[in-house]
Amino acid sequence: MFLRLLILFITVPLVELYLLLQLADVTGAGATFLLVIITGIIGSALAKREGVMAWQKFQEALRAGRVPGAEIQDGLMIVFAAALLLTPGLLTDAVGFLLLVPLGRKLMRKYVFSRWFRGFGAVQIRSTTFESNSSERASEESKFDDFPEFPLDEPRFNDRMTVEGKATRR
Repeated sequence: MFLRLLILFITVPLVELYLLLQLADVTGAGATFLLVIITGIIGSALAKREGVMAWQKFQEALRAGRVPGAEIQDGLMIVFAAALLLTPGLLTDAVGFLLLVPLGRKLMRKYVFSRWFRGFGAVQIRSTTFESNSSERASEESKFDDFPEFPLDEPRFNDRMTVEGKATRR
């Protein structure tokens, strides 16, 4: 893995430099420089817009009581896209713009992520709670008497394994 990353970090900048020099040779240095600046500005604006939309979808998923897995992936891809768009180059800009488009993120999730995470299989999450004895609990509760309490209804899991329940105030 380290060798692959090392090769990637060496070859990508060299290819980017070569492509920028070829473009500057055809269009001129000023036009190439302007293209790099414009893609950075447009990419920043698009990343901000897509980031806000991803944050709203993340919050909607939490309000609906489901795990926001795709929304987290979208947010991470948008951050990665913004970093690529701020990096001068044609290939990084193409990949960055691809990741900013919802269809591009869907394709990335479907084809690239499925190959990377093929061997992981199913993931299970287990949790355990521990009860303290009543005298310790009573002394700890007295420390927090000034704070308002928000007891939760007993969480229920539906057939899609999402938590159902809401917070109520006493």
